[in-house]
Amino acid sequence: MKGKVYLVGAGPGDPEFLTLKALRLLQRAELVLHDDLVSKEILGLVSSKAEVRNVGKRCGAKSISQTEINFLLIALAESGLNVVRLKSGDPLIFGRGGEEIEALYKAGIEFEVVPGVTAALGAAAAAQIPLTHRDISHAVVFLSGNSAAGREAADWKKLVASGATLAIYMPGHDYDALARRLLHAGIGEETPCALISAASTREQKIAVTTVGALPHAPELASPSLFIVGEVVALAQVLSGSTVNATELSPLLPQLRQFVAAEELA
Repeated sequence: MKGKVYLVGAGPGDPEFLTLKALRLLQRAELVLHDDLVSKEILGLVSSKAEVRNVGKRCGAKSISQTEINFLLIALAESGLNVVRLKSGDPLIFGRGGEEIEALYKAGIEFEVVPGVTAALGAAAAAQIPLTHRDISHAVVFLSGNSAAGREAADWKKLVASGATLAIYMPGHDYDALARRLLHAGIGEETPCALISAASTREQKIAVTTVGALPHAPELASPSLFIVGEVVALAQVLSGSTVNATELSPLLPQLRQFVAAEELA
């Protein structure tokens, strides 16, 4: 009999962000294939009887290809094993889960997707940034700072014009180029933004600035996520950060009034 593949989201790093279903599958797994970004604390929850393999792909390092991972998932399931494919964040958001689903479907392998807390949600929670706000931003867009070779990148001008909060995965370390790209797309220099590195882990670091000052921001280690939009200024009011938020956004006085009114309500 064929086995089954579970595409499981591990969340941004904190093991307490795992879903109960994800935890149950890890404790019952026969074999776990995990991304390089899955934390040691989460891997420590895997059954001692399970075989665990790192199939992570990191930029600039030799690693197993996606085609090889797809083949491995199919071969292991066809041998009768129940396999947990453990991915950081959510399996279907910038995690190539869609490619693995296609391969499994074509091969006739049974699979199930177990969602996880994606990086944008973990990073926003860590920095106390409300990604949407009924008075400021009615939408949030998840996009990648990189696009696959030969593929057209997202139209950042349209995204900026929508007024949505932008949550940018894999922003890279060229903050000057990132700022120029945003400014070219029509975003204002005084728009607040935040870089969050290793969200929800012991190595977590957060830097808040503006798009205009982004080139001078401290370089944070990967994995990192970049959030840009007026909602970032509200986070400074709520968190009591030492960052001088009065320089971040012209909306700040209204935001302070809103917070005060909410506290009195």
